[in-house]
Amino acid sequence: MPHMIDAESPLPVLTVEPWADPLVDELGVDPRAPYVERFWLPVLGPSTVWLLRRVADRLDAEPDGFRLDLGDTARCLGVGMRGGRNAPILKTVERCCRFGAARMFGHDHLSVRRRLAPLNRSQVERLPDWLQAEHAEWVARPSEVPAVEQMRQRARRLALSLLELGESPEACERQLHAWRFHPAVAFDAVRWARSSSDVDGAAPPAPSREPATAVARAAMARAENLSTRVAAPPAPPAPRSAPTDDPTPGSRSPRPPLPRTVPPRSSADGGSSGISPGTGGDEAA
Repeated sequence: MPHMIDAESPLPVLTVEPWADPLVDELGVDPRAPYVERFWLPVLGPSTVWLLRRVADRLDAEPDGFRLDLGDTARCLGVGMRGGRNAPILKTVERCCRFGAARMFGHDHLSVRRRLAPLNRSQVERLPDWLQAEHAEWVARPSEVPAVEQMRQRARRLALSLLELGESPEACERQLHAWRFHPAVAFDAVRWARSSSDVDGAAPPAPSREPATAVARAAMARAENLSTRVAAPPAPPAPRSAPTDDPTPGSRSPRPPLPRTVPPRSSADGGSSGISPGTGGDEAA
């Protein structure tokens, strides 16, 4: 790192800017995350970790950069107030640059990463054995941090909602910064939301037209699906009555009774005799 001040100069005021790195921003961890406190702390030292955390807080509030008074920062971190080239706060800044968390430009410009890369193999080997084993378990553990694409989609949905509520694009982007979205993600979300909505003065669509926004289309699809699922089932057909010979209850059937027939019986003299239905079986004379 170049010498920033002379031996007798007071502590300078640095211009801090975010260090954009798509790969580290995607795979790294926030300086305020438990991973940094657990595994980066033995490598960087406490004052360096606290400096990176304070810078991360300031970049959340001022994503375009800010002025960092090293004298005030030294008092906040408790690292001593003496000036000169060997000031403790300057050694803290130098450690940030040595381990790739920051880099100097000129004498008073400092570019700082918003996220730290995971420890490399040589750094892990410097940890105590029990901490190395814990680091291996930590790395093998499924990550609970949402993927970059999930964060991008979430930022886009939030930006679209803010624009449809009447917020200006500038206010929408500032709100995404306040919600700790990366500036590049916030810018992309607002640009996508403006191209996907009609909040910039376009005429409202006719009621019969398809909704303009993806959110509205999804809501209408859900409503149609719900109405289909809750529709009343068709009424069952009326039961068919069984046929009957007596259509009127209590009345006798008009169908005439069948005649009763008795087969003829032979007499003793070779004649024939018949039994009428009303004789009760007596012989004929």
